[in-house]
Amino acid sequence: MPIDLRQVAAIAGMSGLYRIVKPTRNGVIVESLSDKPTRMVAQARHRMSLLDEISIYTNDEEATVPLAEVMDRIHQKYNGELPFGDKPSDDELKSFMSDVLPDYDEDRVYVSDMKKLANWYTIVSKHLEFTSGEEAVSEEKAEEGKEEKAESKAKKAKK
Repeated sequence: MPIDLRQVAAIAGMSGLYRIVKPTRNGVIVESLSDKPTRMVAQARHRMSLLDEISIYTNDEEATVPLAEVMDRIHQKYNGELPFGDKPSDDELKSFMSDVLPDYDEDRVYVSDMKKLANWYTIVSKHLEFTSGEEAVSEEKAEEGKEEKAESKAKKAKK
């Protein structure tokens, strides 16, 4: 995966994105991804969506494209600079979306979703690092190696 969105969340009713810091008894501590980060406790009443779990509909009935992959495509195509200003028109957003993901489902992906995608990409590109495909593969292999070592230690401890 080119970018790790497992610890990044959107909270309903609150603008911006948040990095999950650690869990508490009543919820989780989150830190805003902004120029001046602030911390707060997101409780169970806050509806949080991890960006890692969000996908975009495609014309294939059974397939969706993970948000991380879409953001990687945007990064590869535009390298951090979106092709429109702060207040893009609906046509600009639709053109942008078809450039990035040509087979997106036009009936289920709304203009508001495209605005969110552009806004989230801007925030993520400022505060998180995109890795090249080779680096991501080597990082995943390193993580798998660590997990295997931990599992073997656990098995040895049981014996």
